[in-house]
Amino acid sequence: MSIKNNIKGVLLVALGATSYGMLATFVKLSYIEGFTTAEVTSSQFIYGLTGILLINLFQRIKHKNTTQKANSKNILQLMIAGTSMGMTSVFYYLAVKYIPVSIGIVLLMQTVWMGVLLEWFLDKKAPSLQKTVAVFVVIIGTGLAINILKIDFNDTSINWSLGLFWGLFAAASFTTTMFTANKVALEISSAQRSLYMLLGGAIIVFGFGLYTQTTNFNFEIFTKWGIVLALFGTIIPPMLLNAGFPLTGIGLGSIVSSLELPVSVLMAYFLLNEELQFIQWIGILLIILSIVIMNIQFNNPEKKK
Repeated sequence: MSIKNNIKGVLLVALGATSYGMLATFVKLSYIEGFTTAEVTSSQFIYGLTGILLINLFQRIKHKNTTQKANSKNILQLMIAGTSMGMTSVFYYLAVKYIPVSIGIVLLMQTVWMGVLLEWFLDKKAPSLQKTVAVFVVIIGTGLAINILKIDFNDTSINWSLGLFWGLFAAASFTTTMFTANKVALEISSAQRSLYMLLGGAIIVFGFGLYTQTTNFNFEIFTKWGIVLALFGTIIPPMLLNAGFPLTGIGLGSIVSSLELPVSVLMAYFLLNEELQFIQWIGILLIILSIVIMNIQFNNPEKKK
């Protein structure tokens, strides 16, 4: 692979991760204006589905129906896989409703060690020393990033129990999403895969909305935040990441995608006035370091013999 393609891939992944990093701050701003989690998630998925449908239509016209179409088995598998995507949105948005965005994104990054555990469970093979070290680094980093020793559980402005609960559930569902997204129906286009996974996620989101929305639905969400949330949550990032990862490879792509963490924290700092202490920045750097450790390729001396 040429250096030019590699650089292109890095830029695409970086832009995709940056878009994801902005998302939680926009969600928090919509909460400040009085919108509910059901309104936020519903508007995001409705606009997201519309956008992905248009992209699929454009690709079909461009390629004159020569692209491989998803069969009924592909559609069913992708929709089932997409339910975890819907759960991630619901759980993550519930988390940032109760705790600061900078803490919510740290909890979402627990996918590092959750992914190792899932791989261990499915493959029945203990993780390597490299992955074990990465897990310990991310756990230490998380403790520092949320400043666990300084958490004031008596602070009524933050509901730590609910925030931590939903944050960890978001990380678990996101781990499932990442695992299934790289295993299911790889033979069809990324636009089709995104569409059917979004449809599966929409079932969860709309079901959640019907169950929890106790007041009249505020349709102003569609004109104020819906398009922004869809662009930065369900349209731009998946398209950029799907285009960038094949050019960078999983290892480098995963390292670059960790930009989501500092971007999310900085957005919260500038737009929400969330402040982090120095020790928390150290924790964030350790989490990024754990992702680097997890994905860096060390030279194997045996291969040189």
